[in-house]
Amino acid sequence: MSKMTHTDDNFKTYLLGVINNKSLTPLVSEILDTFSQIQLSKNDFFAIEGDICKHFCYIETGILQHSLEISGEEKTTYLALKNSCTTALNSFKNKIPSRKNIKAITDCRLHVITIQDFEYLMQKNKAFHTFYYKLIENQIYKIDDYRIDLLTLTPEDRYQKLLQNEPILLQKVPLHYLSSFLGISLRHMSRIRKNIK
Repeated sequence: MSKMTHTDDNFKTYLLGVINNKSLTPLVSEILDTFSQIQLSKNDFFAIEGDICKHFCYIETGILQHSLEISGEEKTTYLALKNSCTTALNSFKNKIPSRKNIKAITDCRLHVITIQDFEYLMQKNKAFHTFYYKLIENQIYKIDDYRIDLLTLTPEDRYQKLLQNEPILLQKVPLHYLSSFLGISLRHMSRIRKNIK
């Protein structure tokens, strides 16, 4: 995990898009100044199960895999892509041990913030408060859709939806991570992939 110099254009565009309120634009510079940049190499950990997650991050480039170890097998619970935010939220906000790992499955460039600075911005910066509220709301929608898909779509339909909505995952993420994320056995996933081009 190495620190980097600031290049904030992508992050600023992302913040402004989520906030979507021109009257709050002047407050965005404080948010940018409070985050710092780090680089993760492939297979570096952002959060480790059993340790307190120290940062909330915006992913400028790369993919972070959320996973659990169950009976000696790694299960992917979420894949966080570039131009999104992520953390082990319960661990980060409540300063308790994380129940999951978050690992870089490609090289990543991240903008990160500590809990102290996060809480300061939540209290003092209306733009950040608005950003976080909308971010969490959007994440709840995604989780809800994901759970409904698991119950209502066939494995083939789940794969097709991923192919349509997140084609980059199929190019950059190893098949065993994707099969775990979609709730499909690796063998079945391989068959689906051969049949659907």
